[in-house]
Amino acid sequence: MRHRPFVTGAAGLAAAAVVAAVAALPASAATASTASLSVLHGVPDVTVDVWLDGTRALDDFTPGTLAGPLDVPAGAHSIVITASDATDISSPVIGPVDVTLDAGASYTAAAHLDTAGQPTATLYTNDLSAIPAGQARLTVRHTAAAPAVDVLAGGSPVVTNLSNPDEQSLTVPAGTVSAAVAATGTTTPVIGPTDLPLAEGVSTIVYAWGSLDAGNLQLAVQTIDGLHSAPGGVPSGELGLAADGGSSTPALVGGAVLLAGLGAALIARRSTRPVARQQAAGR
Repeated sequence: MRHRPFVTGAAGLAAAAVVAAVAALPASAATASTASLSVLHGVPDVTVDVWLDGTRALDDFTPGTLAGPLDVPAGAHSIVITASDATDISSPVIGPVDVTLDAGASYTAAAHLDTAGQPTATLYTNDLSAIPAGQARLTVRHTAAAPAVDVLAGGSPVVTNLSNPDEQSLTVPAGTVSAAVAATGTTTPVIGPTDLPLAEGVSTIVYAWGSLDAGNLQLAVQTIDGLHSAPGGVPSGELGLAADGGSSTPALVGGAVLLAGLGAALIARRSTRPVARQQAAGR
């Protein structure tokens, strides 16, 4: 497990509001010379711009959106986060931060709040290993300003004592489960319950994000296709929003637009050090 904090924002989190940003990512996106990167904006009420090597990569990146997956050249890049109305990188909110992308790897950078409600981000490395026949992979990532939580499936805990920004993964039979998030040691949901389909050969990644004190909790769900242990068809997917099992059209930053703006792409690094600590060490 590799993850690392990144972004800015204000709080929000409500026990009853469940919004799922769902993306299906081809497992084959990365190549021998590139990495696959998605970026989840999980900080309520804040719009930001993301810059790569001095070029604006994400413009007006709004909460609840997932950009990518992008094929990103492996190697070193410089990342800066600014306010959404910035004209250049002279007044960064975060950065510049030097990052390195590993060829063939899959990442999700999640902008979110830490346990204390401070803006941060975490870079996760997505598991692309094969999933046994008839099974699905479920990964839960705690990216909310909230204490440790349990994840309930059908009312019973399947993930326990998960703290921000940690993750837990398990392999489960494919099917649909009623999923909810509760404070550790309890069964009263603070998110959900909501039906969560776990498809065979698919990695389903669930993010709890927002701020418990602010009363605006949201649930994001990312899926990665094509991980069958035997040939299973051509991976494909789409990005959408769903609430309590329904769906609606999301705000979507297209990969083509991003790649045109970058020529390369954005953020990633396998490190466990928060950006704030990296900056402090560089002073």
